[in-house]
Amino acid sequence: MSGTYLGLPSFPKAAAASTKDTQLRANLTHATHTIRDKRAKAIGELEDWPQLRAAGAAVKDHTLRHLDHYLLQLEASVTAAGGTVHWATDADDANHIVTQLIRATGETDVVKVKSMATQEIGLNAALAEAGITAYETDLAELIVQLGDDQPSHILVPAIHKNRHQIRDIFRANMADWGRPAPEQLSDTPADLAEAARLHLREKFLRAKVAVSGANFMIADTGTLVVVESEGNGRMCLTLPDTLISVVGIEKVIPTFQDLEIFLQTLPRSSTAERMNPYTTLFTGTTPGDGPTTFHLVLLDNGRTDTLADTTGRHALRCIRCSACLNVCPVYERAGGHAYGSAYPGPIGAILTPQLRGTQTELDASLPYASTLCGACYTVCPVAINIPEILTHLRERTTQGGPTTTNGKKVTIKPARGHTTERAAMRAARWTLDHPTLMKQAQNLATRTRHLHPTRLPGPGKNWTHTRDLPTLPTHTFRDWWKNN
Repeated sequence: MSGTYLGLPSFPKAAAASTKDTQLRANLTHATHTIRDKRAKAIGELEDWPQLRAAGAAVKDHTLRHLDHYLLQLEASVTAAGGTVHWATDADDANHIVTQLIRATGETDVVKVKSMATQEIGLNAALAEAGITAYETDLAELIVQLGDDQPSHILVPAIHKNRHQIRDIFRANMADWGRPAPEQLSDTPADLAEAARLHLREKFLRAKVAVSGANFMIADTGTLVVVESEGNGRMCLTLPDTLISVVGIEKVIPTFQDLEIFLQTLPRSSTAERMNPYTTLFTGTTPGDGPTTFHLVLLDNGRTDTLADTTGRHALRCIRCSACLNVCPVYERAGGHAYGSAYPGPIGAILTPQLRGTQTELDASLPYASTLCGACYTVCPVAINIPEILTHLRERTTQGGPTTTNGKKVTIKPARGHTTERAAMRAARWTLDHPTLMKQAQNLATRTRHLHPTRLPGPGKNWTHTRDLPTLPTHTFRDWWKNN
Protein backbone atom coordinates (compact mmCIF):
# COMPACT_ATOMS: atom_id res chain seq x y z
CA MET A 1 0.00 0.00 0.00
CA SER A 2 0.95 3.63 -0.14
CA GLY A 3 3.45 4.98 2.34
CA THR A 4 1.00 7.71 3.28
CA TYR A 5 0.26 6.26 6.69
CA LEU A 6 3.66 4.81 7.59
CA GLY A 7 5.15 6.06 10.83
CA LEU A 8 1.80 6.92 12.41
CA PRO A 9 1.32 5.90 16.06
CA SER A 10 -0.21 2.57 16.99
CA PHE A 11 -3.96 2.40 17.41
CA PRO A 12 -3.86 2.57 21.24
CA LYS A 13 -1.74 5.71 21.16
CA ALA A 14 -3.85 7.40 18.49
CA ALA A 15 -7.10 6.39 20.19
CA ALA A 16 -5.88 7.69 23.55
CA ALA A 17 -5.72 11.15 21.97
CA SER A 18 -8.86 11.00 19.81
CA THR A 19 -11.13 9.76 22.61
CA LYS A 20 -10.39 12.96 24.53
CA ASP A 21 -11.85 15.07 21.70
CA THR A 22 -15.38 15.64 23.00
CA GLN A 23 -16.55 17.36 19.81
CA LEU A 24 -15.34 14.44 17.71
CA ARG A 25 -17.12 11.92 19.93
CA ALA A 26 -20.33 13.94 19.86
CA ASN A 27 -20.22 14.16 16.05
CA LEU A 28 -19.58 10.43 15.69
CA THR A 29 -22.19 9.36 18.20
CA HIS A 30 -24.91 11.45 16.57
CA ALA A 31 -24.04 10.34 13.03
CA THR A 32 -23.48 6.62 13.63
CA HIS A 33 -26.60 6.21 15.77
CA THR A 34 -28.71 8.00 13.15
CA ILE A 35 -27.39 5.86 10.30
CA ARG A 36 -27.70 2.54 12.09
CA ASP A 37 -31.25 3.24 13.30
CA LYS A 38 -32.33 4.02 9.73
CA ARG A 39 -30.52 0.93 8.47
CA ALA A 40 -32.35 -1.31 10.91
CA LYS A 41 -35.68 -0.06 9.57
CA ALA A 42 -34.62 -0.53 5.95
CA ILE A 43 -33.42 -4.08 6.61
CA GLY A 44 -36.63 -4.88 8.46
CA GLU A 45 -38.63 -4.32 5.27
CA LEU A 46 -37.14 -7.43 3.66
CA GLU A 47 -38.38 -10.80 4.87
CA ASP A 48 -35.66 -12.56 2.87
CA TRP A 49 -32.74 -10.51 4.24
CA PRO A 50 -30.97 -13.59 5.70
CA GLN A 51 -31.23 -15.33 2.32
CA LEU A 52 -29.91 -12.24 0.49
CA ARG A 53 -27.03 -12.04 2.95
CA ALA A 54 -26.15 -15.69 2.41
CA ALA A 55 -26.46 -15.33 -1.36
CA GLY A 56 -24.11 -12.34 -1.41
CA ALA A 57 -21.53 -14.23 0.64
CA ALA A 58 -21.84 -17.26 -1.66
CA VAL A 59 -21.35 -15.19 -4.83
CA LYS A 60 -18.30 -13.50 -3.34
CA ASP A 61 -16.76 -16.77 -2.14
CA HIS A 62 -17.33 -18.44 -5.51
CA THR A 63 -15.75 -15.51 -7.33
CA LEU A 64 -12.72 -15.44 -5.03
CA ARG A 65 -12.15 -19.17 -5.55
CA HIS A 66 -12.14 -18.63 -9.31
CA LEU A 67 -10.75 -15.09 -9.37
CA ASP A 68 -8.19 -15.84 -12.09
CA HIS A 69 -10.92 -17.00 -14.47
CA TYR A 70 -13.27 -14.07 -13.85
CA LEU A 71 -10.54 -11.43 -14.09
CA LEU A 72 -9.45 -12.73 -17.48
CA GLN A 73 -13.08 -12.85 -18.60
CA LEU A 74 -13.51 -9.25 -17.39
CA GLU A 75 -10.43 -8.12 -19.29
CA ALA A 76 -11.71 -9.71 -22.49
CA SER A 77 -15.16 -8.16 -22.05
CA VAL A 78 -13.83 -4.66 -21.34
CA THR A 79 -11.42 -4.85 -24.28
CA ALA A 80 -14.16 -6.04 -26.62
CA ALA A 81 -16.29 -3.06 -25.53
CA GLY A 82 -13.57 -0.56 -26.47
CA GLY A 83 -11.80 -0.15 -23.14
CA THR A 84 -8.17 -0.78 -22.18
CA VAL A 85 -7.20 -2.86 -19.15
CA HIS A 86 -4.05 -2.29 -17.09
CA TRP A 87 -2.77 -4.55 -14.30
CA ALA A 88 -1.24 -2.88 -11.23
CA THR A 89 0.76 -5.01 -8.82
CA ASP A 90 0.97 -2.43 -6.04
CA ALA A 91 0.27 1.21 -5.17
CA ASP A 92 3.36 2.59 -6.92
CA ASP A 93 2.52 0.65 -10.06
CA ALA A 94 -1.09 1.92 -10.08
CA ASN A 95 -0.07 5.52 -9.43
CA HIS A 96 2.47 5.38 -12.25
CA ILE A 97 -0.07 3.97 -14.70
CA VAL A 98 -2.69 6.60 -13.88
CA THR A 99 -0.15 9.43 -13.97
CA GLN A 100 1.11 8.39 -17.40
CA LEU A 101 -2.43 8.04 -18.76
CA ILE A 102 -3.30 11.56 -17.63
CA ARG A 103 -0.06 13.02 -18.96
CA ALA A 104 -0.82 11.46 -22.35
CA THR A 105 -3.95 13.62 -22.54
CA GLY A 106 -1.99 16.81 -21.90
CA GLU A 107 -4.30 17.76 -19.03
CA THR A 108 -3.19 18.87 -15.56
CA ASP A 109 -6.59 18.86 -13.83
CA VAL A 110 -8.83 15.86 -13.20
CA VAL A 111 -12.14 15.38 -11.41
CA LYS A 112 -12.61 12.39 -9.14
CA VAL A 113 -15.47 10.21 -8.05
CA LYS A 114 -15.27 9.04 -4.43
CA SER A 115 -12.98 6.00 -4.45
CA MET A 116 -11.58 3.92 -1.59
CA ALA A 117 -9.02 2.29 -3.90
CA THR A 118 -7.47 5.65 -4.87
CA GLN A 119 -7.32 6.64 -1.19
CA GLU A 120 -5.65 3.32 -0.43
CA ILE A 121 -2.84 3.95 -2.92
CA GLY A 122 -2.47 7.67 -2.17
CA LEU A 123 -3.28 8.66 -5.75
CA ASN A 124 -3.99 12.34 -5.09
CA ALA A 125 -0.57 12.87 -3.53
CA ALA A 126 1.14 10.97 -6.37
CA LEU A 127 -0.64 13.11 -8.97
CA ALA A 128 0.28 16.29 -7.10
CA GLU A 129 3.97 15.29 -7.27
CA ALA A 130 3.55 14.96 -11.03
CA GLY A 131 1.99 18.42 -11.31
CA ILE A 132 -1.58 17.15 -11.70
CA THR A 133 -4.39 18.45 -9.49
CA ALA A 134 -7.17 16.04 -8.56
CA TYR A 135 -10.46 17.64 -7.50
CA GLU A 136 -12.72 15.58 -5.26
CA THR A 137 -16.37 15.96 -6.23
CA ASP A 138 -18.16 13.96 -3.53
CA LEU A 139 -19.43 16.48 -0.97
CA ALA A 140 -17.80 14.78 2.02
CA GLU A 141 -14.55 14.18 0.13
CA LEU A 142 -14.60 17.84 -0.94
CA ILE A 143 -14.89 18.89 2.72
CA VAL A 144 -11.94 16.68 3.63
CA GLN A 145 -9.85 17.99 0.75
CA LEU A 146 -10.59 21.65 1.44
CA GLY A 147 -9.80 21.11 5.12
CA ASP A 148 -6.44 19.43 4.32
CA ASP A 149 -7.76 16.46 6.28
CA GLN A 150 -8.03 12.68 5.96
CA PRO A 151 -11.28 10.72 5.54
CA SER A 152 -12.51 9.06 8.73
CA HIS A 153 -15.40 6.91 7.48
CA ILE A 154 -15.91 4.68 4.44
CA LEU A 155 -19.32 6.07 3.47
CA VAL A 156 -19.21 9.54 5.07
CA PRO A 157 -15.56 10.65 4.97
CA ALA A 158 -16.28 13.90 6.83
CA ILE A 159 -18.40 12.30 9.54
CA HIS A 160 -16.08 13.80 12.16
CA LYS A 161 -17.09 17.34 11.15
CA ASN A 162 -20.32 19.10 12.03
CA ARG A 163 -22.03 21.74 9.88
CA HIS A 164 -20.47 24.66 11.77
CA GLN A 165 -16.99 23.31 11.10
CA ILE A 166 -17.86 22.65 7.45
CA ARG A 167 -19.06 26.25 7.00
CA ASP A 168 -15.77 27.52 8.39
CA ILE A 169 -13.79 25.26 6.04
CA PHE A 170 -15.75 26.46 3.02
CA ARG A 171 -15.33 30.10 3.96
CA ALA A 172 -11.60 29.80 4.58
CA ASN A 173 -10.43 27.47 1.83
CA MET A 174 -12.90 27.14 -1.04
CA ALA A 175 -11.41 30.08 -2.95
CA ASP A 176 -8.00 28.36 -3.03
CA TRP A 177 -9.47 25.50 -5.07
CA GLY A 178 -11.73 27.44 -7.44
CA ARG A 179 -14.96 29.32 -7.01
CA PRO A 180 -15.10 30.89 -3.53
CA ALA A 181 -17.88 30.30 -1.04
CA PRO A 182 -20.78 32.77 -1.16
CA GLU A 183 -20.43 35.76 1.14
CA GLN A 184 -22.13 35.34 4.50
CA LEU A 185 -22.41 31.58 3.94
CA SER A 186 -24.58 30.07 6.67
CA ASP A 187 -24.24 26.62 8.24
CA THR A 188 -27.61 25.29 7.09
CA PRO A 189 -27.28 22.05 5.10
CA ALA A 190 -29.06 23.52 2.07
CA ASP A 191 -26.69 26.50 1.87
CA LEU A 192 -23.62 24.32 2.31
CA ALA A 193 -24.78 21.94 -0.42
CA GLU A 194 -25.52 24.86 -2.75
CA ALA A 195 -22.05 26.32 -2.15
CA ALA A 196 -20.50 22.97 -3.06
CA ARG A 197 -22.71 22.64 -6.14
CA LEU A 198 -21.71 26.05 -7.48
CA HIS A 199 -18.05 25.36 -6.70
CA LEU A 200 -18.06 22.00 -8.49
CA ARG A 201 -20.26 22.78 -11.47
CA GLU A 202 -17.56 24.67 -13.37
CA LYS A 203 -15.15 21.79 -12.76
CA PHE A 204 -17.58 19.25 -14.18
CA LEU A 205 -18.12 21.34 -17.31
CA ARG A 206 -14.42 22.02 -17.84
CA ALA A 207 -12.86 18.65 -17.01
CA LYS A 208 -11.46 16.49 -19.80
CA VAL A 209 -10.28 13.64 -17.56
CA ALA A 210 -12.03 11.85 -14.70
CA VAL A 211 -10.83 9.22 -12.25
CA SER A 212 -13.20 6.83 -10.52
CA GLY A 213 -13.40 3.56 -8.70
CA ALA A 214 -16.27 1.08 -8.97
CA ASN A 215 -18.50 -0.79 -6.58
CA PHE A 216 -18.76 -3.81 -8.86
CA MET A 217 -17.30 -5.11 -12.13
CA ILE A 218 -19.35 -7.64 -14.11
CA ALA A 219 -17.12 -10.22 -15.76
CA ASP A 220 -19.41 -11.47 -18.53
CA THR A 221 -20.30 -8.02 -19.89
CA GLY A 222 -17.36 -5.84 -18.86
CA THR A 223 -19.77 -3.46 -17.12
CA LEU A 224 -18.66 -1.29 -14.19
CA VAL A 225 -21.15 -0.14 -11.57
CA VAL A 226 -20.91 3.00 -9.44
CA VAL A 227 -23.57 3.74 -6.81
CA GLU A 228 -23.81 7.16 -5.15
CA SER A 229 -26.24 9.60 -3.63
CA GLU A 230 -25.39 13.03 -5.05
CA GLY A 231 -25.04 12.81 -8.83
CA ASN A 232 -21.43 14.00 -8.86
CA GLY A 233 -20.35 10.54 -9.94
CA ARG A 234 -22.74 10.58 -12.87
CA MET A 235 -21.23 13.91 -14.00
CA CYS A 236 -17.68 12.57 -13.80
CA LEU A 237 -18.56 9.32 -15.55
CA THR A 238 -20.32 10.92 -18.52
CA LEU A 239 -18.92 14.41 -19.28
CA PRO A 240 -15.09 14.05 -19.59
CA ASP A 241 -13.42 12.70 -22.72
CA THR A 242 -11.21 10.26 -20.79
CA LEU A 243 -12.28 8.07 -17.88
CA ILE A 244 -9.81 6.11 -15.74
CA SER A 245 -11.22 3.66 -13.20
CA VAL A 246 -8.99 2.19 -10.49
CA VAL A 247 -10.64 -0.89 -8.98
CA GLY A 248 -9.52 -3.64 -6.62
CA ILE A 249 -9.51 -7.07 -8.23
CA GLU A 250 -11.93 -8.40 -5.59
CA LYS A 251 -14.73 -6.17 -6.91
CA VAL A 252 -15.49 -8.47 -9.84
CA ILE A 253 -18.69 -10.56 -9.87
CA PRO A 254 -19.50 -13.21 -12.48
CA THR A 255 -22.78 -12.16 -14.09
CA PHE A 256 -25.21 -9.29 -14.45
CA GLN A 257 -27.79 -11.32 -12.54
CA ASP A 258 -25.52 -11.42 -9.49
CA LEU A 259 -25.81 -7.64 -9.30
CA GLU A 260 -29.46 -8.07 -8.29
CA ILE A 261 -28.37 -9.27 -4.85
CA PHE A 262 -25.98 -6.43 -4.09
CA LEU A 263 -28.24 -3.65 -5.35
CA GLN A 264 -30.62 -4.71 -2.58
CA THR A 265 -28.12 -5.23 0.22
CA LEU A 266 -25.62 -2.41 -0.37
CA PRO A 267 -27.92 0.64 -0.27
CA ARG A 268 -29.84 -0.64 2.74
CA SER A 269 -26.64 -1.37 4.66
CA SER A 270 -24.89 1.87 3.73
CA THR A 271 -27.33 4.77 3.34
CA ALA A 272 -30.42 2.92 4.66
CA GLU A 273 -32.15 3.45 1.30
CA ARG A 274 -34.08 0.93 -0.75
CA MET A 275 -32.08 2.01 -3.78
CA ASN A 276 -29.25 4.45 -4.35
CA PRO A 277 -30.40 7.73 -5.93
CA TYR A 278 -27.77 7.30 -8.65
CA THR A 279 -26.74 3.88 -9.96
CA THR A 280 -24.50 4.29 -13.01
CA LEU A 281 -23.54 1.36 -15.20
CA PHE A 282 -21.07 1.80 -18.06
CA THR A 283 -19.52 -0.64 -20.50
CA GLY A 284 -16.47 0.37 -22.53
CA THR A 285 -16.99 3.26 -24.94
CA THR A 286 -19.84 4.21 -27.26
CA PRO A 287 -19.48 6.84 -30.03
CA GLY A 288 -21.37 9.99 -29.14
CA ASP A 289 -22.21 8.81 -25.63
CA GLY A 290 -19.92 9.44 -22.68
CA PRO A 291 -16.10 9.31 -22.61
CA THR A 292 -14.35 8.41 -25.85
CA THR A 293 -11.48 6.73 -24.00
CA PHE A 294 -11.83 4.32 -21.08
CA HIS A 295 -9.05 2.76 -19.02
CA LEU A 296 -9.55 0.17 -16.28
CA VAL A 297 -6.69 -0.25 -13.80
CA LEU A 298 -7.05 -3.52 -11.91
CA LEU A 299 -5.38 -3.17 -8.52
CA ASP A 300 -3.82 -6.03 -6.56
CA ASN A 301 -1.81 -4.29 -3.81
CA GLY A 302 -1.84 -7.21 -1.40
CA ARG A 303 -5.15 -8.75 -2.40
CA THR A 304 -3.62 -11.88 -3.92
CA ASP A 305 -1.61 -12.40 -0.73
CA THR A 306 -4.80 -12.00 1.30
CA LEU A 307 -6.55 -14.51 -0.95
CA ALA A 308 -3.93 -17.11 -0.03
CA ASP A 309 -5.07 -17.00 3.62
CA THR A 310 -8.07 -19.32 3.91
CA THR A 311 -9.36 -17.49 6.99
CA GLY A 312 -8.37 -13.92 6.21
CA ARG A 313 -9.59 -14.01 2.60
CA HIS A 314 -13.19 -13.55 3.72
CA ALA A 315 -12.35 -9.87 4.24
CA LEU A 316 -12.29 -9.61 0.44
CA ARG A 317 -16.04 -10.16 0.38
CA CYS A 318 -16.44 -6.58 1.65
CA ILE A 319 -18.70 -4.34 -0.46
CA ARG A 320 -17.69 -1.17 1.47
CA CYS A 321 -21.11 -0.50 2.99
CA SER A 322 -19.63 0.74 6.34
CA ALA A 323 -22.37 -0.92 8.42
CA CYS A 324 -19.70 -2.41 10.68
CA LEU A 325 -18.35 1.07 11.52
CA ASN A 326 -21.74 2.36 12.55
CA VAL A 327 -22.26 -0.32 15.20
CA CYS A 328 -18.69 -0.57 16.48
CA PRO A 329 -18.23 0.84 20.02
CA VAL A 330 -14.50 1.25 19.42
CA TYR A 331 -14.90 3.23 16.19
CA GLU A 332 -17.63 5.39 17.73
CA ARG A 333 -15.28 6.54 20.47
CA ALA A 334 -11.91 6.57 18.71
CA GLY A 335 -12.90 7.84 15.25
CA GLY A 336 -11.52 6.82 11.89
CA HIS A 337 -8.20 8.63 11.95
CA ALA A 338 -6.90 6.44 14.77
CA TYR A 339 -6.77 3.48 12.36
CA GLY A 340 -4.17 5.21 10.17
CA SER A 341 -5.64 3.70 7.02
CA ALA A 342 -8.05 4.41 4.20
CA TYR A 343 -10.16 1.65 5.78
CA PRO A 344 -11.19 2.51 9.35
CA GLY A 345 -13.38 0.56 11.72
CA PRO A 346 -13.73 -3.22 12.05
CA ILE A 347 -13.22 -3.93 8.33
CA GLY A 348 -10.05 -1.84 8.39
CA ALA A 349 -8.80 -3.72 11.44
CA ILE A 350 -8.80 -6.96 9.40
CA LEU A 351 -8.20 -5.70 5.86
CA THR A 352 -5.33 -3.26 6.40
CA PRO A 353 -2.97 -5.67 8.23
CA GLN A 354 -3.46 -8.17 5.42
CA LEU A 355 -2.89 -5.70 2.59
CA ARG A 356 0.04 -3.93 4.28
CA GLY A 357 1.41 -6.63 6.57
CA THR A 358 2.10 -6.27 10.28
CA GLN A 359 5.65 -4.95 10.15
CA THR A 360 4.82 -1.50 11.54
CA GLU A 361 3.66 -0.75 15.08
CA LEU A 362 0.42 0.66 13.70
CA ASP A 363 -0.48 -2.32 11.50
CA ALA A 364 0.41 -4.82 14.22
CA SER A 365 -1.94 -3.04 16.63
CA LEU A 366 -5.02 -2.94 14.38
CA PRO A 367 -6.28 -6.50 15.07
CA TYR A 368 -6.55 -5.42 18.72
CA ALA A 369 -8.78 -2.41 17.91
CA SER A 370 -11.89 -4.35 18.85
CA THR A 371 -13.86 -5.64 21.82
CA LEU A 372 -14.82 -8.78 19.84
CA CYS A 373 -18.47 -8.01 20.66
CA GLY A 374 -19.58 -9.39 17.28
CA ALA A 375 -21.89 -6.53 16.31
CA CYS A 376 -19.92 -6.05 13.08
CA TYR A 377 -20.54 -9.66 12.03
CA THR A 378 -24.24 -9.34 12.81
CA VAL A 379 -24.78 -6.37 10.46
CA CYS A 380 -22.40 -7.33 7.64
CA PRO A 381 -24.47 -7.83 4.46
CA VAL A 382 -22.01 -10.44 3.14
CA ALA A 383 -21.55 -12.23 6.50
CA ILE A 384 -17.86 -11.53 7.07
CA ASN A 385 -16.98 -13.08 10.43
CA ILE A 386 -14.82 -10.15 11.49
CA PRO A 387 -14.23 -11.37 15.09
CA GLU A 388 -12.91 -14.68 13.78
CA ILE A 389 -10.47 -12.93 11.45
CA LEU A 390 -9.42 -10.54 14.22
CA THR A 391 -8.43 -13.42 16.51
CA HIS A 392 -6.70 -15.12 13.56
CA LEU A 393 -4.64 -11.99 12.91
CA ARG A 394 -3.88 -11.56 16.61
CA GLU A 395 -2.40 -15.04 16.62
CA ARG A 396 -0.32 -14.20 13.56
CA THR A 397 0.88 -10.99 15.20
CA THR A 398 1.94 -12.59 18.48
CA GLN A 399 3.16 -15.97 17.20
CA GLY A 400 4.41 -15.19 13.70
CA GLY A 401 4.37 -18.10 11.28
CA PRO A 402 3.76 -18.85 7.60
CA THR A 403 2.06 -16.28 5.41
CA THR A 404 2.17 -15.04 1.81
CA THR A 405 4.01 -11.85 0.87
CA ASN A 406 4.35 -10.64 -2.72
CA GLY A 407 3.12 -14.01 -3.93
CA LYS A 408 5.73 -16.03 -2.01
CA LYS A 409 5.32 -18.24 1.04
CA VAL A 410 7.35 -16.77 3.88
CA THR A 411 7.61 -17.20 7.64
CA ILE A 412 7.22 -13.94 9.53
CA LYS A 413 8.56 -13.21 12.98
CA PRO A 414 6.24 -12.21 15.82
CA ALA A 415 5.59 -8.49 16.03
CA ARG A 416 7.63 -6.60 18.58
CA GLY A 417 6.10 -5.99 21.99
CA HIS A 418 4.43 -9.38 22.40
CA THR A 419 7.30 -11.37 23.95
CA THR A 420 5.78 -11.48 27.43
CA GLU A 421 2.33 -12.38 26.12
CA ARG A 422 3.78 -15.16 23.98
CA ALA A 423 5.80 -16.54 26.89
CA ALA A 424 2.74 -16.48 29.16
CA MET A 425 0.61 -18.34 26.63
CA ARG A 426 3.27 -20.99 26.13
CA ALA A 427 3.65 -21.42 29.89
CA ALA A 428 -0.13 -21.75 30.23
CA ARG A 429 -0.27 -24.34 27.47
CA TRP A 430 2.51 -26.38 29.07
CA THR A 431 0.83 -26.21 32.48
CA LEU A 432 -2.55 -27.28 31.09
CA ASP A 433 -0.88 -30.27 29.44
CA HIS A 434 0.37 -31.51 32.84
CA PRO A 435 -2.56 -32.18 35.24
CA THR A 436 -0.42 -32.63 38.35
CA LEU A 437 1.35 -29.34 37.76
CA MET A 438 -1.99 -27.67 37.05
CA LYS A 439 -3.36 -28.90 40.39
CA GLN A 440 -0.32 -27.62 42.27
CA ALA A 441 -0.55 -24.23 40.54
CA GLN A 442 -4.24 -23.90 41.48
CA ASN A 443 -3.55 -24.75 45.13
CA LEU A 444 -0.71 -22.25 45.28
CA ALA A 445 -2.87 -19.55 43.72
CA THR A 446 -5.73 -19.95 46.21
CA ARG A 447 -3.44 -20.10 49.23
CA THR A 448 -1.71 -16.86 48.27
CA ARG A 449 -4.85 -15.05 47.17
CA HIS A 450 -4.50 -12.34 49.84
CA LEU A 451 -1.19 -11.34 48.30
CA HIS A 452 -2.52 -10.84 44.77
CA PRO A 453 -2.61 -7.25 43.41
CA THR A 454 -5.60 -5.77 41.63
CA ARG A 455 -3.31 -4.35 38.94
CA LEU A 456 -0.52 -6.12 37.09
CA PRO A 457 2.93 -4.52 36.90
CA GLY A 458 5.20 -4.21 33.87
CA PRO A 459 3.84 -5.44 30.52
CA GLY A 460 0.60 -6.56 32.17
CA LYS A 461 -0.40 -3.06 33.21
CA ASN A 462 -2.00 -2.36 29.82
CA TRP A 463 -4.47 -5.20 30.41
CA THR A 464 -5.42 -4.11 33.93
CA HIS A 465 -5.47 -0.40 33.16
CA THR A 466 -9.23 -0.62 32.54
CA ARG A 467 -10.15 -3.75 34.52
CA ASP A 468 -9.44 -5.39 37.88
CA LEU A 469 -7.91 -8.82 38.14
CA PRO A 470 -10.58 -11.36 39.14
CA THR A 471 -10.61 -12.35 42.79
CA LEU A 472 -9.74 -15.99 43.31
CA PRO A 473 -12.01 -18.22 45.42
CA THR A 474 -10.87 -19.61 48.75
CA HIS A 475 -10.79 -23.17 47.41
CA THR A 476 -10.17 -24.73 44.02
CA PHE A 477 -12.95 -26.53 42.17
CA ARG A 478 -11.12 -29.81 42.76
CA ASP A 479 -11.25 -29.23 46.51
CA TRP A 480 -14.91 -28.21 46.41
CA TRP A 481 -15.81 -31.33 44.42
CA LYS A 482 -13.93 -33.57 46.84
CA ASN A 483 -15.67 -32.07 49.86
CA ASN A 484 -19.19 -31.92 48.38
